[in-house]
Parts: sequence; structure tokens; C-alpha cells
Amino acid sequence: MLKLAVIGKDVSQSRSPAMHTFLLERMGAQCSYEAVSIPPAQFASRAPALFGRYDGFNVTIPFKADIIPLLSRIEGDAKVFGAVNTVVAATRTGYNTDGAGFMLMLENAGVEVAGRRVLVLGAGGAGRSCIFRLAQAGAQVFAYEREEGRLRRTAEALGCFIPLTCAEGRFDVVINCTGVGMHDTVGQTPRVRTSAGEMPVGEELLFGCSAAVDLIYEPAQSEFLRIAASLGKKTVNGDAMLFYQAYYADCIYLERTPSAEEARRYYTEYSGGNT
Repeated sequence: MLKLAVIGKDVSQSRSPAMHTFLLERMGAQCSYEAVSIPPAQFASRAPALFGRYDGFNVTIPFKADIIPLLSRIEGDAKVFGAVNTVVAATRTGYNTDGAGFMLMLENAGVEVAGRRVLVLGAGGAGRSCIFRLAQAGAQVFAYEREEGRLRRTAEALGCFIPLTCAEGRFDVVINCTGVGMHDTVGQTPRVRTSAGEMPVGEELLFGCSAAVDLIYEPAQSEFLRIAASLGKKTVNGDAMLFYQAYYADCIYLERTPSAEEARRYYTEYSGGNT
């Protein structure tokens, strides 16, 4: 039986235990899966014990970078993102499955990005993973981040463009990676720079796009997606991405070759018919 966990600042309401248990059962593996909340001030003292207690663990906010000094090596996307969300304890190896989960979400939702102008709002960890994978898929990626220094560093590292303004409907796909719209910001949209000054995302930005994507999954329809839906745009929330990144993580634990079709079939079953 695999002994697994998710660690984060507060994972008391995490979906990870149920999601990973479902997936691993479908893959023919038994597991125990715990949610371990660690106050940031205690991370340095408590994290080393995780490697002896679990066969593997998933890492979420705010420890995706903090775990790296404790690892022997990092692989794949984790090297580019500087963030780890999946750890194999026996080898102390870190991976990041967020980008793969994001792209599978777009594929299964029918959102085409190759050759399209895509605007990513937010250049933090989630934004960087999306920008990198979108560029790999042949999108022309523009990124906006209110913290200009982080935006410039992301553009230099990943080769995306910085738009002069984020208005006038000049983008085919708009993706919210900021987290604005959940928790204490429910009902709000990210703020962006426009020709009229900084203002919340609204119809002016979204009217020309074909699809709007929000990595938020609670609420299921953020204000960002509500505006896009009111304009008749395809909308996608982050629920499938959460599931797919878990699927890819479990394939790593089991040393199993992932299958996009298998992942989609499992998600349809898990979500009660959604794709």
C-alpha cells in the first residue's frame, strides 16, 4: 500500500485525498492519503520527516519552492518553473505536473492555442507553468503581472511578450492565473493596465476572445468567467486541471505511462459526466 500525503499551509479542505484515492484505485493500487497542514514557520523543522513517513507527497502553497533544497534532484518542468508539486520520497526527486495538467484540460475542453494570441494574467508559479507550456504548444503568449519586476523576469526567462495594454479585445484566449476571484476576492476580477489606466478585467478585454480560462475551481464560475459567458464565450474553470495534475502525479508514483484518453475517462467518471 502506498502511503501518500499533500502538504501545504492549510490543506484541511483539500480535495487531494479523495481525488488521489479515486485515481489510484482505478489504476489498481491501494493507498492511504493524508492532508498535512504545516505552518510556514515550522516547515524547516517538520519537512525532513516527510521523506521517512511517506512513499511520496504532493506539495501546494506556499511550499513548492521551499521543498527544493531538501531534494536530491528535480526533473522536467520543475527545473523550468522552480517549483515542485510531486515528490518521490525514496529518491528525493521532485516533479511538477501542473503544466501537463493545464494543457490536458485545454485539449479536452476543445480550446485551441497553436498559432493563437493568448494572454496570461499572472506571472507567479501557476502563470509561469502555463506560459511555458503554451509557448511549447505554438501559442503567441502575452503575459501581464501587476508586479513589474516579476513580469520582466518571467518574460526574459520564458520568452513571452508583455502587452502595452490589456484591452481592446486583441487576444484569442485569456487565462486568469492570479487567484483573484476566490476566497476573500470572490466577485472580483484581476486588475490590468489599459489605455485608460488600471482597471478590473471586463467586457473590453474579453469581447474579442473565443475562450476564457480561469484556474480557479471554487467558485465554479468566477466573476471573470461569468463576464465571458455573458458574451457567449467558451469558458473553462480549473477543476479538470486539478484532477489531471493529480493523475500525472499518480502516474509518477506508479512509474506508469500516462494516457490522455485514460485521464479523460477517469475525469468523466469522477466529475459525473463532465469533460
